Amino acid sequence: MDHKLLFSGVVFMHIMKQLSVIDSFKGNWKALNIQENNSLKELRKIATIESIGSSTRIEGATLDDEEVKSLLQSLKITKLTSRAEQEVAGYYEALQVILENYDEIDLSERYIHQLHHILLKHSSKDKTHRGKYKSLSNKVVANYPDGTQKTIFQTTDPVMTGKEMEELLIWVNERFVKEDIHPILVTCAFVYEFLSIHPYQDGNGRLSRLLTTFLLMKQGYGFVQYISFEHIIEKRKDDYYKALMDGQKNRYQENERIDGWVLFFLNCLVTLTKRLEAKYEIYSNLKPSLNLRQQKVLEFIKEQKTVQMASIELAFPEESRNTLKKDVAYLVREKLILKTGERKGTRYHAKKEVDPG
Repeated sequence: MDHKLLFSGVVFMHIMKQLSVIDSFKGNWKALNIQENNSLKELRKIATIESIGSSTRIEGATLDDEEVKSLLQSLKITKLTSRAEQEVAGYYEALQVILENYDEIDLSERYIHQLHHILLKHSSKDKTHRGKYKSLSNKVVANYPDGTQKTIFQTTDPVMTGKEMEELLIWVNERFVKEDIHPILVTCAFVYEFLSIHPYQDGNGRLSRLLTTFLLMKQGYGFVQYISFEHIIEKRKDDYYKALMDGQKNRYQENERIDGWVLFFLNCLVTLTKRLEAKYEIYSNLKPSLNLRQQKVLEFIKEQKTVQMASIELAFPEESRNTLKKDVAYLVREKLILKTGERKGTRYHAKKEVDPG
């Protein structure tokens, strides 16, 4: 695998420049020490819908983002009759597993099989090969909106799939432990190789993008959950396939290189950081939306200057303690009030208004 990451001087300098931009954003994002407030929750909600819609459309599904949003809102009561609906539901459930558990899971054959099983769980057509390596030859095919297809490249023979996946996973995990190659470059190489092997009968493209999110979050790039990487790839679908084809033309040869794929991947990540920066600035500057009860609680705290939870409960006897605690927590998250102390010593303070004069 290492020889595929040998770059010319010019390409190497360009790669280092892009990695510097991404890592600088990562550092700045962490330095902000952002708690997941309503702005970030809204961004993650939008990113989830865009990721699911884009990743399934890349593979030929037809649901737009509004249809994806509507389906997710009624997922528990909707009978998934179409292939597109089944793919959306599977992608959503697999993505939630990653977002909720990425820091507790290692990259392994068992975990990848589990994700593949979740991804295809709603499709009866895929019942026999969920979570199992392919038994028949397959190929990478580009699906276009007009229904046409184009073969991008042939993939690993089914007989060799298990062996090549085992070697890939050993290489990736060793690189992450030794830290001798930048983790984003390791992720780039993994995704390229995974798509080249195409280990499953179906769902490889979608699974590769889920694993991209998993590996980036695992390596500390948690901001990717707030903006859709898949959406950026969908907008550059032709470039995506061309980058894969350029590496694949010398598959299994010593001169197999993935320069084009790495540059494409990094460029998408740089675009992602710029979009997230702009989106977060817009959302964080929006005035928080308060319901009437929350407005009254905020006004009470402003009048009292400093209060304890017991005082708020006495002021609003018609509301439950749990409801008031949620309201106060929301006001703290949105930085409309300040919190000091812990447990019985907790106090809530009105923020000082800045005198415009």
